[in-house]
Amino acid sequence: MEYADDVAPARFTSLPSWLLSRAAGVGHRLLTERLAEAGARGYHYRLLATLEEFGPASQATLGRRSGIHLSDLVAVLNDLEGRGFVERTPDPADKRRNVITITAAGRREGKRLGERLDQVQEELLAPLTAKEREQLTELLGRIVAHHQAA
Repeated sequence: MEYADDVAPARFTSLPSWLLSRAAGVGHRLLTERLAEAGARGYHYRLLATLEEFGPASQATLGRRSGIHLSDLVAVLNDLEGRGFVERTPDPADKRRNVITITAAGRREGKRLGERLDQVQEELLAPLTAKEREQLTELLGRIVAHHQAA
């Protein structure tokens, strides 16, 4: 059951899991809104950033690296290709596979969307000092790493 802030039992509002969930919701909303204002979605940035960092890749490799399920990946690639941000070419080693490459326009778009992400971080973490932001990021990273390893 979802509670409004003013009617949620105090026991819930002091639980780290509840607070993390609420903060994640705010972060997701901000990210979705800011990327939508730029005509993009989170998957667009994830794919462009993955290609920028790792270079050309097959669709399967790109899906694994970006954490995007293959069923969603094709639609996002179609969109990015239609906008001229990526190119698909047959893999010379295996003509059944496509290799995805980021274009110069895709690099510019990735940079533009990355700036939007930076704005979201600033907006989300506005009440924290720089030191507190570093601490929060480190602690959240430890939580995620612990549960990924488990």
